[in-house]
Amino acid sequence: MTTEQWPAVGGAVRGPRTVALGGGHGLSATLKALRHVCSALTAVVTVADDGGSSGRLRHELGKLPPGDLRMALSALCDDSEWGLTWRDVLQHRFRSTGPLDGHALGNLLIVALWDLLGDEVSGLDWVGRLLGARGRVLPMAAVPLDIEARVRMGGTEQPRTVRGQSRVAVTSGIIETVRLIPEDPPAHPEAVRAVHAAEWVVLGPGSWYTSVIPHLLVPELARALAETSARRALTLNLSTQPGETEGMSPGDHLRTLRDHAPELRLDVVIADPGAVDDIDGLLGAASELGAQVLFRQVGSGDGTPRHDPLRLAAAYRDAFDDVLGDVGEATGAR
Repeated sequence: MTTEQWPAVGGAVRGPRTVALGGGHGLSATLKALRHVCSALTAVVTVADDGGSSGRLRHELGKLPPGDLRMALSALCDDSEWGLTWRDVLQHRFRSTGPLDGHALGNLLIVALWDLLGDEVSGLDWVGRLLGARGRVLPMAAVPLDIEARVRMGGTEQPRTVRGQSRVAVTSGIIETVRLIPEDPPAHPEAVRAVHAAEWVVLGPGSWYTSVIPHLLVPELARALAETSARRALTLNLSTQPGETEGMSPGDHLRTLRDHAPELRLDVVIADPGAVDDIDGLLGAASELGAQVLFRQVGSGDGTPRHDPLRLAAAYRDAFDDVLGDVGEATGAR
């Protein structure tokens, strides 16, 4: 399957060709929403996980970490009994006192297919076929990556370096910058082609420094995001993340994107009004990136900082259908 063969439901493409970039639970939330809006859907997933089952397989076998890729595939599974059952099999995690403890079966299946086929994308496509996935899943880069953060602890202390996605995600202090190791990793060619072929590209929500920003640090992928004719949407988180983004405002989140990727431009930023204290600060930061802000209630409403798939789908539909009007209408919607 190539990027020209976008998956379609019922033999026809529904909605715009869309690429979603991210990792972990944030990307899963995006995919669960986007599948209601479009059938030509591709996920481009971070490959820097170094903890848990993924980290163990990565270090033992020298493979890309499969965990975030598995989660994206699971989010795209068919709604039939077949698809949901295989999703649960993929997500099943062994509990034992032996070496299998903590391993997700889907991680083992993905790595086994990579061994058999000798190609990451083909292996992911085969798992997608098993799930009846409503879209494709691609790795962001062709090699495993490490994330390294420069962290300021406050006071007069010199910034320290924290390396590894699992450590950066829970670090204390203020993250000033992040970088990838290797510093100029090769993007996966299929991911670059998908971005160029898209009509919409969606970033976020997700762990800001370990799931969202890393896509902007892969030179070929960052260049594709800058050059694509696709429109670009960013979904803000519903809360800060302890350690990684604690104390950051929504506007601060946007400014970190600009600092790490000065050439990035956005068309629309989707924000839940209940998660924004400084509206003027958000509007100003969005304007610097060329974006309007679309305020929509996209939270689950149960008190947890989780996006509701149907509410988020409605917000994406509004953005994709250009139901923004002028800036006043977009920013005034509550």
